[in-house]
Amino acid sequence: MGSDKLGYYVGIFFGIILILKWALKSINVWFIERKLGTKTRKYLPPGDFGWPFIGNMWSFLRAYKSTDPDSFIDNFVRRFGSSGIYKSFMFGNPSIIVTVPEACRKVLFDDDAFKPGWPISTHELIGKKSFVAISYEDHKRLRKLTASPVNGHEALSLYMNYIEANVVASLEKWSKMGKIEFLTQLRKLTFRIIMHIFLSSESEDVMEALEKEYTVLNYGVRALAINYPGFVYHKALKARKRLVAILQGAVTKRRNQRELSKSTTKMDMLDALLDTADDNGKKLDDEEIIDTLVMYLNAGHESSGHITMWATVLLQSHPEFLRIAKEEQERIVKNMPPGQKGLTLKEFRQMEYLSKVIDETLRLVTFSLMTFREAKKDVEIKGYIIPKGWKVLVWFRSVHHSPEVYPQPKVFNPSRWDDLVPKPGTFLPFGAGSRLCPGNDLAKLEIAIFLHHFLLHYQLERENPECPIMYLPHSRPKDNCLGRVIKVSK
Repeated sequence: MGSDKLGYYVGIFFGIILILKWALKSINVWFIERKLGTKTRKYLPPGDFGWPFIGNMWSFLRAYKSTDPDSFIDNFVRRFGSSGIYKSFMFGNPSIIVTVPEACRKVLFDDDAFKPGWPISTHELIGKKSFVAISYEDHKRLRKLTASPVNGHEALSLYMNYIEANVVASLEKWSKMGKIEFLTQLRKLTFRIIMHIFLSSESEDVMEALEKEYTVLNYGVRALAINYPGFVYHKALKARKRLVAILQGAVTKRRNQRELSKSTTKMDMLDALLDTADDNGKKLDDEEIIDTLVMYLNAGHESSGHITMWATVLLQSHPEFLRIAKEEQERIVKNMPPGQKGLTLKEFRQMEYLSKVIDETLRLVTFSLMTFREAKKDVEIKGYIIPKGWKVLVWFRSVHHSPEVYPQPKVFNPSRWDDLVPKPGTFLPFGAGSRLCPGNDLAKLEIAIFLHHFLLHYQLERENPECPIMYLPHSRPKDNCLGRVIKVSK
């Protein structure tokens, strides 16, 4: 009888636990869906809203702090099927996650139906007047102003000498330093390049201070906006404050210099931002300029540094691809005109295999695992309704790792691009549509120039080749790729 009673009470206990779990998970359903019309509720995508207040964030963070980040989306697929569109509660908002090319393409290209929908944390940290938050018209104006000086043919030609000189000098320096954090040094290099483009004359001390603050800021960009000591977002807000103070000093100094000299010569992007005006002659205020700088300086070095590291590591761990890439660079040098010093855009365009290496790295690593939009009205996709005001998370990682799009998606294989022309919505390393990253060509140029010189003259000897990978805020070895850059003779 005693064991029967124990079993009875244990059953009751677990029954109560299950009922409580169901009740708690029903709170979000009731709170969110009661505001919707009957038709909208009927045609919501499958999924669940997770726990009260935190929604699905706990399972998201748990997956991305594990060795299997894809388990987060895999869980939705296992429970709700492979529709590629799921309801959820993420970053404090009811959200739709889209994971298939058709839905991603619709969300990214339809500006009449969707607008940027970044979390509060991103707005606060990158800036309320940066690209992530401003209106479509303001975005178009700022993009037109900044895209050409960053990505235009003339600009890329001008930057090549500066990039190449810094790459050559950095590799030589690293080879004499012994053990280094390869990723940390690459981020410093790419930061120096973007600082030259935007603020040309800033000192080494300023660059060091800014880069340090960006490291802290990036951990908070996609975190929950919990502004209490000990939380990542709280630390990131403090870093943002320090960044703004440094950049405000640079802007004020430049204004004063221009007023004293009466010069109209544009040295860099800061001069262009100070001069730009709308149709009514209104110029950007300091907040708009600083938020634009915060965004560009961050995006302009983080992705380039990480992808350069991964391309180097992946090539070295695949000798067959390393050999092909190196032979291509040797041919390019051999065919350069006599007397030419350094690379030009002509040589860059001849790096066909290296371009495939970069694209494959971008696909496999997927530096930005998702982007954010918000429905401006009720929108139908694949027979489901995305309600007005809901966030939409375009999950790039799922598209890039889909076996239906890329056979053996977890395998690094640059040769997959030999005969591959990606269909719209299947290759999204820089986003797509009107919000496509304006610095994508510059990033590829930086990576290619680095790999060119590295492949010809250096190799990386990692201290911990099997080092665990961290996936937040971006994929990287836990030790920041600790190792030695070794110069090799031909």
